[in-house]
Amino acid sequence: MDRKRKWVLNSGALLVIFLGRMTTGLEVPLDPKVLEGLPQPPTITHQSSKDFIIDPRENILIYCEAKGKPHPSFSWTRNGTHFDVEKDSKVLMKPSSGTLVIDISGEKAEAYEGIYQCTARNEHGTAVSNNIVIRQSRSPLWSKERKEAIMVQVGVSLVLQCRPPAGLPPPIIFWMDNNFQRLPQNTRVSQALNGDLYFSNVLLDDTRNDYICYARFPHTQTIQQKQPITVKVLDNSPSGERRPSFMAPPGRSSTQMALRGGVLELECIAEGLPTPEVSWYKESGDLPSSRMSFHNFQKTLKIADVMEADAGDYRCTAKNSLGSAHHIIKVNVKAAPFWISAPRNLILAPKETGILTCRVSGDPKPQIAWSVNGVPIEDSPKDMSRKVEDATVILSDVQTGSSAVYQCNASNEFGYLLANAFVNVLAEAPRVLTPPNNVYQVITNNPAFLDCASFGSPIPTITWFKDSQTSILNRDPYVIHNNGTLEINVAQSLNSGKYTCIASNNLGTRENHVYLEVKEPTRILAQPEYMVVQRNRKAVFECKVKHDPTLIPTMNWLKDNGELPDDERFLVDTDSLTINDVTEEDEGTYTCVMNTTLDQDSASAMLTVVEEPDPPTDLELTDQRERSVQLTWIPGDEHNSPTQKFLVQYEDLLHQAGVWHNLTEEEGTKTTAHLDLSPYAYYSFRVLAVNHVGYSRPSQPSRQYRTNPAAPDVNPTDVHGVGTEHNNLVISWKELTGLQSNGPGLQYKVNWRQKDVEEDWSSETVANASKYVVSGTPTFVPYEVKVQAVNDYGNGPAPEAVEGYSGEDVPMSAPESVQVLVQNGTLAEVHWEPVLTSVVRGRLQGYKVSYWRERSLHQAEAQQEEQQVLAFSGNRTDGRLPGLKPYSLYTLNIRVVNGKGEGPPSPNHNFETPEGVPGPPSFLRIKNTNMDSLTLEWGPPQDNNGRLTGYTLKYQPVNSSNELGPVEEMMFPANETTVILSDLKYSTRYKFYFNAKTIKGSGPTITEEAVTIMDEAMKSNQVDLATQGWFIGLMCAIALLILVLLIICFIKRNKGGKYPVKEKEDAHHDPEIQPMKDDDGTFGEYSDTEDHKPLKGSRTPSNGTVKRDDSDDSLVDYGEGGDGQFNEDGSFIGQYSGKKEKDTHEGNESSEAPSPVNAMNSFV
Repeated sequence: MDRKRKWVLNSGALLVIFLGRMTTGLEVPLDPKVLEGLPQPPTITHQSSKDFIIDPRENILIYCEAKGKPHPSFSWTRNGTHFDVEKDSKVLMKPSSGTLVIDISGEKAEAYEGIYQCTARNEHGTAVSNNIVIRQSRSPLWSKERKEAIMVQVGVSLVLQCRPPAGLPPPIIFWMDNNFQRLPQNTRVSQALNGDLYFSNVLLDDTRNDYICYARFPHTQTIQQKQPITVKVLDNSPSGERRPSFMAPPGRSSTQMALRGGVLELECIAEGLPTPEVSWYKESGDLPSSRMSFHNFQKTLKIADVMEADAGDYRCTAKNSLGSAHHIIKVNVKAAPFWISAPRNLILAPKETGILTCRVSGDPKPQIAWSVNGVPIEDSPKDMSRKVEDATVILSDVQTGSSAVYQCNASNEFGYLLANAFVNVLAEAPRVLTPPNNVYQVITNNPAFLDCASFGSPIPTITWFKDSQTSILNRDPYVIHNNGTLEINVAQSLNSGKYTCIASNNLGTRENHVYLEVKEPTRILAQPEYMVVQRNRKAVFECKVKHDPTLIPTMNWLKDNGELPDDERFLVDTDSLTINDVTEEDEGTYTCVMNTTLDQDSASAMLTVVEEPDPPTDLELTDQRERSVQLTWIPGDEHNSPTQKFLVQYEDLLHQAGVWHNLTEEEGTKTTAHLDLSPYAYYSFRVLAVNHVGYSRPSQPSRQYRTNPAAPDVNPTDVHGVGTEHNNLVISWKELTGLQSNGPGLQYKVNWRQKDVEEDWSSETVANASKYVVSGTPTFVPYEVKVQAVNDYGNGPAPEAVEGYSGEDVPMSAPESVQVLVQNGTLAEVHWEPVLTSVVRGRLQGYKVSYWRERSLHQAEAQQEEQQVLAFSGNRTDGRLPGLKPYSLYTLNIRVVNGKGEGPPSPNHNFETPEGVPGPPSFLRIKNTNMDSLTLEWGPPQDNNGRLTGYTLKYQPVNSSNELGPVEEMMFPANETTVILSDLKYSTRYKFYFNAKTIKGSGPTITEEAVTIMDEAMKSNQVDLATQGWFIGLMCAIALLILVLLIICFIKRNKGGKYPVKEKEDAHHDPEIQPMKDDDGTFGEYSDTEDHKPLKGSRTPSNGTVKRDDSDDSLVDYGEGGDGQFNEDGSFIGQYSGKKEKDTHEGNESSEAPSPVNAMNSFV
């Protein structure tokens, strides 16, 4: 490796080349050595926006920049005719650029309004810009008007109209008073989108004489005001309260159209008294919460970035205390053309094939027109190697010298898209662009990328070799990318070495050498660990590292991602950091970072300087009483961590010696605790201090403190009385703890008696038990029970009685008077008399209805189905039985249910369901299809649900566009299963609808389709016509006549003869400036007195929609060129001129669709 190397630490391709033989998105490289001698068609790199509003106080700057080899020349058209820049002293074109600078000082800006288009051309092709519409901003004056005072009664609604003059762009509206203060707005008074001021109801305070509407024009930064409006609110006949109604928009519904990608603003303003509140709801789905917002006090719904899913019905509701009103806004979403895939530049070698694709979408569907070098493709010289198929141009077997720029124009009524894409036919031997002898360094197990950027036409094939011997294939561990880069997915040391890439095509071969060095990764073997260190002690963080010996490592320590403090206590060693005499200020996160020239590794650990508090000392008992004592202590050292609380614990040496229990907590600022005690206990106390680190060690125990025995203070809890058998009552409770016993000899006195019966309490005393069973009780009767604690020193407090019940037994009898009311074929109501409480013998849970279908009323024999059960909770006396089958016999019975189980069933009760509509016929078949007839067969429904009365057949023809013809209807008796239909049309598709019916109506419909057979004679006639010699000759003659006419037109144009536009040009002093309309001040639109005949493929003049002729020709298909555009009313206007440039646009610089008014969809 004695040659000079260039070291490269970061891999990356200098040029991305996509390998392929059909379509190649390849830019000619900008390296001067490569550019030398390489041609390139023009490419527009920068242009002004389609709609350009100018300030009349500033110069006009229209951008048009392009690149190419040789550098392109530039020219302009204005309003469809050549714009001679050199003849206008006010217009300057920048050197080596197409950008125009128009000096309008001393000139009227209106003189330069119009539609401009830039053309960039060199010997290899022509690229064109968008149509750039130049319009002057306008801020017209408000017309003078005399306003009479508006007299209005209190409570009525009111609208103050603004109606500002139409400006360009439209002005911003706001209302103010004479003092230039904005008028306050709220839910009652608000400004609409059109600028009018709406009052839902007026108040006396609304009386004033300075309601002034202001219009601010953004471009000129001028503000104009309307004459002040005076409003006088009268109170002699006030309006009463009323329901809401809509002021804007009026009526119950309205429609609104929005463009995809635009902003949708829906507005509802209502009047009423009290003032209504407005809310919004989308009927066909949810509102797009991420893109919507409410404005103007909920009266305006704004949806940004409109999508097709935003179409639908939007309901606005105005509501006050007297009622509500609704308005439906039907929103339709349309779309100007937008790119799915714009055409891309192609670089092809001779004999290769390429495809240009122009994929767009929109609503309505855009029309696509192709041009080549600015000329409609149908008007350009015929090229047998080129084939146009709607959105695709296929170039086959291209030849040297056939380079060109193609333009795709996609348009609908809402806008257009224009894209340029060049086809550059080159024959170049390979060149390797990656510098030789590059050295790539990479860490083991990381991907390595070795560059081999190349250029050539045909696109070179890249081959890699290792150590000049081993051929590298495109498989693991290697990946050869389309741009020639060699990727090693997971680089290992054995991958180090010399690599050679060879770029070759049929014109030659070039090679280049690079070197790869795979290094060992840097790894921290021993990471620093989290440390909790007490103050004034030492903290040591270790950080042991392994690295590649050929790389120079650098160790660096950080504290909280910053530098270490400049303190001698911090000692940095080769693989450790030591902090001596740790203080609280040393807390933080410490990170060791090991860097090499290729990689780094880091690890972090946190240091916490804390210590638990010392235990409290000097525990002392004071204020000693029978049931309480006061405990005091002295806190221990907090060690720079404040004590949060103190925990007081006790030990009962009598009942649980050696077990400490938490008694109470005190705040960390207190040193005294009042302790409530229980009788008959031997207490010892201790205290623990708590800070954010944890608990201190317990303090030394206090001296022992004994309390005297006493009668119990509490009785057992959770007392219940529940029977487990039909003749018992189980009384249960929760026993007291030893500390709760208050003395020796703890027992429980159990008391019970039957409720609402004059009898004494029965009682029993038990010890060491938690329940007592009372036997021989009546079934399910209420009892009062209570349990009292007693010991040798007396009884506990008088217990409260708890209600319970003895055990349940199953019910004794069934419900009576069962009746069934059949509602319809699928639903019935069942009614019954409730059973007496005495026979329920438990807690009534409800009734259980069992029912089943015995058979269909069509069938004589029973076919009992599975039993169904419905449970009705509570003391119900009726229930509904859903899901029944029509025309059937059912049986049911009812049982009573309590907590013990079910009682006996009631006697079986039968009922019948009435007839219903039948199910669908079991099948419908079509057989024996002939030229004018066919046979239908069908089967009866599986579920008749009654007595069939017949069948209904409807049928109708279906044409080739799936439109349905007239319907024929036929009726058949119930016993028929087939019919022959005759008098049908041959070779016609028919759709059949068939259903059965009972007296209740028709059942579901089944459908079938069939096609009658085509007439063979007709088919033969059609074939014969297409093969007749006279027919073929006639078509050839027509084609020849059209060709002769086109040649004559071409010759006349070259002779410069007069024609309508030529005559118009001669009538003006400056033939290159076309007249503007004088009546409305618009520009860029033309008319003449001749018939306006739309060009082949042009837009229809009536409604502005796009319509394609029988051919796929472009919008302009007559003479040398044409100007096709729309007036504001949607009509088409055309103007023929002399030699002009065609409307094109560079391929990769796709344009966006403008507003519908400025949609310029034809080539100029």
